[in-house]
Amino acid sequence: MRITILAICTVIATPAWAEEDLGTLNPPEMGMDRVIDNIRRGQADMTTCASGYHFTKKGDHADAREIFRLCAEKGGYTAAMTWMGQLQNNGLGGDYDPDAAAEWDRRAAEAGDPVGQFNYGLALIRGHGVARDEAAGRAMVDRAAKAGLPVARRLQGAGYDLDEVTPDADNWKYAPLF
Repeated sequence: MRITILAICTVIATPAWAEEDLGTLNPPEMGMDRVIDNIRRGQADMTTCASGYHFTKKGDHADAREIFRLCAEKGGYTAAMTWMGQLQNNGLGGDYDPDAAAEWDRRAAEAGDPVGQFNYGLALIRGHGVARDEAAGRAMVDRAAKAGLPVARRLQGAGYDLDEVTPDADNWKYAPLF
């Protein structure tokens, strides 16, 4: 009982200037607000970076971009790079930018990420966001397949027929511009 009363008195007696001098006295420890606070402070830890997925799934693509960009650039997280590629390639939370999408996937691929290798391979095969180089694209898909990525193995098994891994609804996006 004495401890409870002491705790209540301490909270009530804490002067208003204490937060300025001591920092935030009761910061959010979990939740979306904490993630945004972490990103705004430049904190790119694994938990914060993984939260970008939840922001994307809830449709908050602008904040997801902010999370993934920091995590890719500062933290070097390859999954954040491939997510940035996906957001750029679909115009989610910003402009549709196939060049930027291919660049994010290239960076992930060069860092050894199988999803980045697969995505960059597709970009090379299509010439989408990068100069078309079918041989280099197939080699990149092969690296992803060798790393065990099932979709890359599926594409190999289909003789690199891109319809195997891409819905026909996206054909307009990958059609040559000239």
